[in-house]
Amino acid sequence: MTEPRVTSPTFDCPAGTIVARVDGQVVRATGIRYAHAERFEAPSPQPPADEPIDATSWSPACPQRNGEGIVHNTFGDAALGEMVGDEHAQYVSVTLPVDRQPGETLPVMVWIHGGSYIIGAADAPCHDPGALVAEQRVIVVSVTYRLGLFGFLGDGVGRPANLGLLDMIEALRWVQRNIASFGGDPHAVTVFGESAGGDAIAQLMAADGVPGLFHRAIVQSAPLGITRRRERLHADMFAASHNVSASATVEEVLAVQDSMMGLKAVLQHGLPAFMSFGPQYGHHPLPPEIDVDAVWERRARDVEVLIGWNSREAAFFTAAIGGVSSLPAVPIVGTCLYESLVGQLTRAIYTSAADRFARRHRRAGGKAAQYVIEWGAADHPLRAVHTVDIPLLFGTPETWAGAPILAGYDADRAAEDGSRLRQIWADFARDGWTAPEDVPGLIRFP
Repeated sequence: MTEPRVTSPTFDCPAGTIVARVDGQVVRATGIRYAHAERFEAPSPQPPADEPIDATSWSPACPQRNGEGIVHNTFGDAALGEMVGDEHAQYVSVTLPVDRQPGETLPVMVWIHGGSYIIGAADAPCHDPGALVAEQRVIVVSVTYRLGLFGFLGDGVGRPANLGLLDMIEALRWVQRNIASFGGDPHAVTVFGESAGGDAIAQLMAADGVPGLFHRAIVQSAPLGITRRRERLHADMFAASHNVSASATVEEVLAVQDSMMGLKAVLQHGLPAFMSFGPQYGHHPLPPEIDVDAVWERRARDVEVLIGWNSREAAFFTAAIGGVSSLPAVPIVGTCLYESLVGQLTRAIYTSAADRFARRHRRAGGKAAQYVIEWGAADHPLRAVHTVDIPLLFGTPETWAGAPILAGYDADRAAEDGSRLRQIWADFARDGWTAPEDVPGLIRFP
């Protein structure tokens, strides 16, 4: 006679006794606070809980504008879900295989979501790691952190900078203290993140207090081409927002945040204003910009890197711009002009800087491999665009049903390709780079 499955498993951790839930093939411990902070203050570790921690609700998201934006128009309704907002957004969620055996130790993958540092949520349906965990027998920790004006703008005097990055560091420290209690190996931690999440990982590799917190990194579609020479942008933004007080309402903070972005900022500051918020060099925990390359070089041997991009990244944005998106309809030259623009923007924002990052890492004695994702329906305007790797790694068929980014693609082929990509990512987390073969139509390794 088999033992009945426990529907509310508990984990005795340094953080306290955590009460989780079984969800099909995985166990989820969600919405666990790892730190706390008042508005515009650095985070402090959450003290151990005296009472059991109910980890059966999704992590709240940092307040943001949801709206009918470009992500909604690409992912559709179901992928984003409806997250509860909390500006004190220091939460982690842990997902592990339901059949993990006592004494079995599994590699750990820590997910840092993207969204230009202004939107996104670790526990949104589009970031559900259930399939990755169940198929590949890894543990995934999903990190929620402060966004936008709550987390990524300060002068280092009246208001600290890089609060969202400090949140991530506290989350990684929480993982080191607690993940063994879930069956995870604290000495086999891989961080992975897409877009702003990938950029955050690159910056963490140069941050104070980080060495030893992770050992491998998968940097997906990081906009490293627009993260330099941002001092004037940040100074202008801070000047426009420094009067926002700790007593302002969340809506007032978001209204000020909105006023600092948009076409005016792009015209004034160029491409960097496409991602107005982000880590600030020269403020704790980051070195001055002039020194960051040297710090990356000194630490290159500490972290093995897999870094890459999608072949038509920028079409995610150009497809949403009226006039530009209609270029392919222009007879004879339209498609060539459009693809040339997509290629130039992709290189400027993503590929050239990522290639330099990998080359520098290898020259300094570190291990770094590169990839290019080419996935999508032939001739579809959203093939191989920014974020196309998200539905391959995360979510369920129900999550992605009707999503424009998957339009025109065979569902069975999408499931097969997603499973293959999850295997490649998990193999890297387990064993490091093992030079997998190219998968035509999905991924290649230049």
